[in-house]
Amino acid sequence: MNLPNFITIGRILLVPITVWLIISGEFSLAFFAFVAAGISDGVDGFIARRFDQRSELGAYLDPIADKALLVSIYVSLGLLKFLPAWLVILVVTRDVLIVGAVVLAWVVNKPIPVAPSMASKINTVGQIVLAGLVLGLLGLEISLKPLLFTGFALVAILTFGSGALYMRAWLLHMANGKQE
Repeated sequence: MNLPNFITIGRILLVPITVWLIISGEFSLAFFAFVAAGISDGVDGFIARRFDQRSELGAYLDPIADKALLVSIYVSLGLLKFLPAWLVILVVTRDVLIVGAVVLAWVVNKPIPVAPSMASKINTVGQIVLAGLVLGLLGLEISLKPLLFTGFALVAILTFGSGALYMRAWLLHMANGKQE
């Protein structure tokens, strides 16, 4: 265990707190918890790289923390009808399919390298921006429906596209053991 891993574990512990704040209608506090989680993500990565404290544990914990936070926020906001159900289903399904594909490849002894693609990174940024926007607008009690609808559409396109690219790479890997 090192400092970046402790910071990542702290981010994981922020997940239920953030969900509780959302469910309780404390959107300003939820927004700040979300921002704190984002800052901690940058800080743990910086410390790990700068001070050569990268670890195998951190390589697993970091994406788990990121996905746990995003999926939890999307589900919470969806249940409260601040995000459309179809978008929440799309975001969650993409992540479940990717995790399932990686596990299945491992089970059949064809492990696939796990590394985020550029499309996935862009998708994650889009999902983060939309979650932050929704929480921020709710916290400020501002309604900008045209902006939100644009955000919903953009995140849907990014999520579907990055998911399709991952599935294509997985299918090619499973068919011939290679990725293109």
